[in-house]
Amino acid sequence: MTMTAPPPSDAALAEALIATAIAAGAAVMGVYEQDFAVEKKSDASPVTEADKLAEAIILADLARLAPGIPVVAEEACSSGEVPAVSATFFLVDPVDGTREFVSRNGDFTVNIGLIRDGMPVLGIVYAPARSALYVGRLGAGAEKLAIEHGRVVARQAIGVACPCVVPPRIIASRSHRTSETDAFIATHPGASIVSAGSSLKFCLMAAGEADLYPRMGPTMQWDTAAGDAVLRAAGGIVTETDGEPLHYGPNGRPGVMAFANPWFVAYGSQSANPD
Repeated sequence: MTMTAPPPSDAALAEALIATAIAAGAAVMGVYEQDFAVEKKSDASPVTEADKLAEAIILADLARLAPGIPVVAEEACSSGEVPAVSATFFLVDPVDGTREFVSRNGDFTVNIGLIRDGMPVLGIVYAPARSALYVGRLGAGAEKLAIEHGRVVARQAIGVACPCVVPPRIIASRSHRTSETDAFIATHPGASIVSAGSSLKFCLMAAGEADLYPRMGPTMQWDTAAGDAVLRAAGGIVTETDGEPLHYGPNGRPGVMAFANPWFVAYGSQSANPD
């Protein structure tokens, strides 16, 4: 009789996925450091060879490390491959912040998030141009890792600023600022603005470098899951605009839009959530 190996623990999976993210990041940087073509997907968003290479690396490792767990990955979904998911599934964005990648400002990330019962319980966010990797497991804390030559050379526990700074440091999207976001910022007189791209916004909050991140604009679940997991592990919270925690999983809409997010606000401390 063939015995099925038990799934790895979240701790073991997180350690294994650090290596996966580093490998994917190396592929991304191989494209970043040379001339590359920029294509347009059906929604007019940009995509490069880096997205495709990194996603292939991540999907191969997830199939090996956690066989049987569905994976919702951005490029596969953009090609029409939207899987059915169970209570436990992965969300993968191989290059979050493709606009930042194209503009070469360094604010792009490799993202792997694990969802369980609608909650992000494990997240890996790697910013290869910044040699920084963030990992978080719900209930086990978050860390920032320094990466050199494909290896972890230092690890540091991180946590949100608690209490939050008053007036708050609000982190805003570098490429996707909306009038609704500006209106939210206006309700916090004296707030300082921290600009950043991609899921780095969640990670900067997790490290105590910002207090609020409002996102009144379109995002997909693979954009946020890994960073959300890091932030929650570090003591923060991400809620919809009605104050309910941001939930992950199919939302009832057809096709790829089943994994679209509502507007949300990330808080550097759960006590900062007014609701």
